Amino acid sequence: MTAYIIRRLLLMIPTLFGIMVVSFIIVQFAPGGPVERVIAQLTGTDVAATARVGGTAEGDFGAAASGEAGGGDTSSQYRGAQGLDPEFIEKLEKQFGFDKPPHERFLMMMWNYITFDFGESYFRDVGVIDLIAEKLPVSISLGLWMTLISYGISIPLGIRKAVKDGTSFDVWTSSVIVIAYAIPGFLFAVLLIVLFAGGTFLDWFPLRGLTSDNWDELSLPMKIVDYFWHLTLPLLALSLSAFATTTFLTKNSFLDEIKKQYVMTARAKGLSETRVLYGHVFRNAMLIIVAGFPGAFIAAFFTGSLLIETIFSLDGLGLLSFESIVNRDYPVVFATLYIFSLMGLIINLISDLTYTWIDPRIDFESREV
Repeated sequence: MTAYIIRRLLLMIPTLFGIMVVSFIIVQFAPGGPVERVIAQLTGTDVAATARVGGTAEGDFGAAASGEAGGGDTSSQYRGAQGLDPEFIEKLEKQFGFDKPPHERFLMMMWNYITFDFGESYFRDVGVIDLIAEKLPVSISLGLWMTLISYGISIPLGIRKAVKDGTSFDVWTSSVIVIAYAIPGFLFAVLLIVLFAGGTFLDWFPLRGLTSDNWDELSLPMKIVDYFWHLTLPLLALSLSAFATTTFLTKNSFLDEIKKQYVMTARAKGLSETRVLYGHVFRNAMLIIVAGFPGAFIAAFFTGSLLIETIFSLDGLGLLSFESIVNRDYPVVFATLYIFSLMGLIINLISDLTYTWIDPRIDFESREV
């Protein structure tokens, strides 16, 4: 197993490098950039990704830069740069590192990432790691609880549906799950706001943030209550369509195992249905569920949900990623891509190792990566 782990770790290097190369090349062909972003601010043609972003650090940056801009007439490779001092444009290029050729910028970026130096945001005047750490509580809260709720309901429900296959319980639960899966989460979020968050009907739940303004004054039990009070509606909106895949996957996996010969043999020996189901079938049927858990966890934990975060005014990684891409904040874009890709590769390795823990018959050591 040690040799297999080493091979997988070594394979992560070219995989991660390839991800970064492809992403970097795509960005080079994308229109616009941080220099154009500053020029647009100076010329008054900038439209920020959100009103909140446009009025904070980026606006301050543009105001400061405008003091350095000259008024000479000149032609420029940047659209909208006419009337700006060429020396000012050169300073901007040097500040953002665009005075160097692309391959040199890429190699320098990768070297910095290898040494865990992820730099600072172009427009927020804060380190990328600090920025991610600031947004993580929202994504951790949404992703962690949504995954636990989803798996905590889907697995028992899928097992029950497998046992009751073809009955009225199986039919009506399948109908409910399919309908819920078809409803867009953001539309359900808006409906929840209208019904329960001060819309047309009730005003039971808050609409902003993870905690109340008087959080520091609350006792520990009240802090817990306040935390989940803020999370209730976002989690309901996120979880609506999260049950379908895992529930049906669990059901089909259990149905496949129940029909096998060893289950019939166990029943013939007089074992109870519960003992057969959870003592024999469960371990084999859950292998495919375990395979999908790390990917689902990573997706929910790190990527965040842009629409849900926006609707409920939650400042998490989903909103950060969107704003960084739109605002061409490349240090944040590439650093988050590098960190989350690396974590995804590591989680996939952990998932494979979990196979061997659940079923010792699986042997990766004898296989090629």
